[in-house]
Amino acid sequence: MGPTRASTLLVAALAAAAVGWLLISGLYYGEHGVSVPWLPTVTIAALAVLEAYLAYNTRSRIERRPGQEPVEPLAVARFAVLAKASSVAGAIYAGFSGAMLVWLLIETTRAAAEDRPSAAGGLIASIALIAAALWLERACRVPDDDDRKR
Repeated sequence: MGPTRASTLLVAALAAAAVGWLLISGLYYGEHGVSVPWLPTVTIAALAVLEAYLAYNTRSRIERRPGQEPVEPLAVARFAVLAKASSVAGAIYAGFSGAMLVWLLIETTRAAAEDRPSAAGGLIASIALIAAALWLERACRVPDDDDRKR
């Protein structure tokens, strides 16, 4: 299993942006429709915080810093899989939220203006998830011999 490529994340984000644009332009009814919810944003932000904590903790346990117990190899493999899946999921949600935010910025209704903060929050949270997932993925790598000597 290799590291996540930026091209994979970019393609996922662009595909989700295209689908998101089509969905919101066809299904958004403004005043009488459903507003953009905050729950996905909060969930993704919480996952980003959890993965950032896992990245810091895992790295310190792999490096066997003082006061840290060694980490189980199977746990590290699970964290790496979680990181890869989360980075792609974050890219998909970033593309979708970004397209939704652009569409809501173009739309001039009051309902669109009220939905802009939750769309922007979704974009910010998904970018944070991508960053935390990539950090966790990097933290799961086995240190080089040069890193172990330091």
